[in-house]
Amino acid sequence: MKWTDAEAIAIALADRFPGIDPLTVRFTDLRDKVIGLAGFADDPKASNEPKLEAIQMAWYEEFKDAQ
Repeated sequence: MKWTDAEAIAIALADRFPGIDPLTVRFTDLRDKVIGLAGFADDPKASNEPKLEAIQMAWYEEFKDAQ
């Protein structure tokens, strides 16, 4: 997965961190969670606010659907 794979990352985050409301996760913590995912293979320094926001919103959609 790369930073631009927001949907795939969101699904992986929802599976790994069930019950966590993504809107409560700071971007610095979100970045660390993404980097720690199995299958993530992108430059950690390539993250930025728009990419993290896209991931957070996609993760929030997964979170809402699971409720």
